[in-house]
Amino acid sequence: MISFKIYNSVSSIPEAWDNLPVKDIFLKTSFLKGLEESTPSNISSYFVGVFKGESLAGIAIIQRVEMYLDDVFRDASNSFVKQIGRQLVSKFVRGNGLVVGNLMHTGQHGIWYNSEVISQIVFLNTVKNAINELSVYIKKTFNKKVRIIVFKDYFEDEEIHNDASFFKKENLYKVQVQPNMLFNVNGSWTCSEDYVKAFNKKYKRRYKTAKKKCTDLICKELDLDFIKTHSNELFELYATVSDNARVNSFKLAKNHFVSLKEHLKDNFKVFGYFLNTELVGFYSLIKNYDTLETYFLGYNKTLQRKHQMYLNMLFNMACFGIENNFKTIVYARTAMEIKSSIGAKPYAMSVYLKHTNHVIANTVLKCVVKYMNPIRTWEERHPFK
Repeated sequence: MISFKIYNSVSSIPEAWDNLPVKDIFLKTSFLKGLEESTPSNISSYFVGVFKGESLAGIAIIQRVEMYLDDVFRDASNSFVKQIGRQLVSKFVRGNGLVVGNLMHTGQHGIWYNSEVISQIVFLNTVKNAINELSVYIKKTFNKKVRIIVFKDYFEDEEIHNDASFFKKENLYKVQVQPNMLFNVNGSWTCSEDYVKAFNKKYKRRYKTAKKKCTDLICKELDLDFIKTHSNELFELYATVSDNARVNSFKLAKNHFVSLKEHLKDNFKVFGYFLNTELVGFYSLIKNYDTLETYFLGYNKTLQRKHQMYLNMLFNMACFGIENNFKTIVYARTAMEIKSSIGAKPYAMSVYLKHTNHVIANTVLKCVVKYMNPIRTWEERHPFK
């Protein structure tokens, strides 16, 4: 018999959860606890256990997202046309949504099931039942109707697409979003020098120029004590970058980096850039088994231009991944052109989504999603010989 249980907190998750052979740190309780203690104010996480009999056979993370105009659009443009466009978009997306996955990080970090115990279609139908129960709970507890449901971030070769009939039956439409930029580490590279040597002349020169412009800055790893003491500075640097985004559906809590460092320990790395003794930039990484996940970063906008801080961060992330024997470095889906210039490649991703108000055509919702997350025209770079 297949059943499910919804847990409202990480502390109530059964011990069997972490004993599952899941190779994704974003589904482990260490990350989930860190996130729970520092989640954005408009996001709440629920944890679904799918059982066959008494045995845990699958898990899912479902995030309730409260989306309102000020949360989504950070750039308060005075343009009349943009303001009207935003108001129209707001009518479709404002309110409560349920996201199967982690809205705060690119990639499929929301579901896992044991294919030897339960089929994918049975698992998906059970997750659907959990979504329905959550929708009733949210209406009863918060007097809010769930307006949008999303299954988030799947590569085109993932097995979930084999059950397209499930999504069709549930009126969930497949929409392509911006690609995930992945850096597949060459197996012959053993150090960062191998990586630099592989560049062609143009990009080797670009690498040297970027490093030269950053010589006045010192980059070093930050420990927990420093992160605690300087959490406000880290947040302000992060906010400088985050608030510059045209569309964003959340803002980190000020204690986010402290909380992740406390719970992930060495699996969460934060590196700071200093001009003399002043912290002027940082980037963070999450060690996810044989994959290195690039995480949030921030910088002083003026100094970033002068010292090419962002480009140097991308280079440093690649070097860290190579020197620590990671197979893949996930650079996520922003600034794709510059990420391709350091060796990352685009991999197409899709989401499945629907609006629960059937009067609103889902074709309109797809247009709204594309407006908020447009497939941008960009030129892929080819930096290697």
